[in-house]
Amino acid sequence: MMEEEEAEESPPLSPSVIEGTEEVTPPLSVSPSTIRVTEAAQDGELLTFIIVSQKLSGTGEYHVDRTYEDFDWLQQHLFSLEDVPGIQGIIFPPLPARAQQNAPVKLVRQLGLLATGETWTPYCRALGAYLQQVAGHSLLSRTQHLETFLTSPEPPGRQKVKKGLFNRLSQAVEGIRKGRPHQGTEDVDDFFRTEREHNLSLTGLSRAAAERFLEVVQTEQKIAVACGHFAASLQLCVEAGDDPGQETFSKMCVKISEIMESMKKNVQKVAENDVTTLGLGLDLECRYQEAEKEMLFRRTCKLVELETASRNAERAKPLKKAAMDGDQKAAEKDFEQVSVVAKQEVARVQRARVAVLRQALVRWCELQILTATSSAEQWNQQLLAFRGPARGPGPSS
Repeated sequence: MMEEEEAEESPPLSPSVIEGTEEVTPPLSVSPSTIRVTEAAQDGELLTFIIVSQKLSGTGEYHVDRTYEDFDWLQQHLFSLEDVPGIQGIIFPPLPARAQQNAPVKLVRQLGLLATGETWTPYCRALGAYLQQVAGHSLLSRTQHLETFLTSPEPPGRQKVKKGLFNRLSQAVEGIRKGRPHQGTEDVDDFFRTEREHNLSLTGLSRAAAERFLEVVQTEQKIAVACGHFAASLQLCVEAGDDPGQETFSKMCVKISEIMESMKKNVQKVAENDVTTLGLGLDLECRYQEAEKEMLFRRTCKLVELETASRNAERAKPLKKAAMDGDQKAAEKDFEQVSVVAKQEVARVQRARVAVLRQALVRWCELQILTATSSAEQWNQQLLAFRGPARGPGPSS
């Protein structure tokens, strides 16, 4: 993790760096903090997400419906802002993987905590967080595509996005997975050398934490199912009759069944709290660590390009010397711009990560305390009710 004093020295990104590009627009007409994905409507295999945001003027709300293809359209347009100086130094807000019903095991593993539960609530919250991150970014929020995505009643155009940076991003990710030589390139900047080491460590640790937490949630869900089965089985033991012993036994089965049903609801609530608080926080942490890794790799590629241009300039013959020197200066300027943006992005994302995880932990504790308090009261009432019929008929006088 970065040192706090280094993070504080980095100023926030300035929107002025994108002046003069075709993507410049006035600020968003919606308040970023009010953007929510409220629900997901399913029609066969198609999922449609309802997005609500408050108008910045305070005069009302925007309500739009978007599919995952629309989210992907927005992400590709963000990747295609090639005219923005230092764009490859941006840590792009990570878009969650596509969700679908009856997803294959590989996709379920990729979605992780977002694939748990019987509703789309965790996934909708993750998409809402993604939109808030994009809308709160000083550069990315000023694109017309985001304004269209959030406010236009019609779905955004499905025209093909011009390729370039998006392709290189894909190649960079693939290069990371395959361990290409660029990943082992020694960095000339101590800050980024240290950050790469921290990122490598935190990526593994955050993924492991999310996987272990997912196992906890899945175990809680299994316990809830088992409690439900036990409650239903006890109801099968209830029989009507005149035998006092059988009557007492039936009452005990009914009460224990109610207790097990109460336990089922309690464990389900605990699992739901886990996913919607700390689970979402850990999932976002994992995806942001991967996004930072991609950014660091792109910067390393720029470093390799600069080193190559420098060698070419040194070896150039007199006739090509001027051209090679020009290429070297252009590569050096590009690399410096990427590095400046990257340092600011690392500081920004670190502050955001700490805030998100802190909020997730606090909310997780608050909800678990509320759930435990409510469950304790219910179980106390169940115990008092159970003791009555459990005593059975008293001794005859």
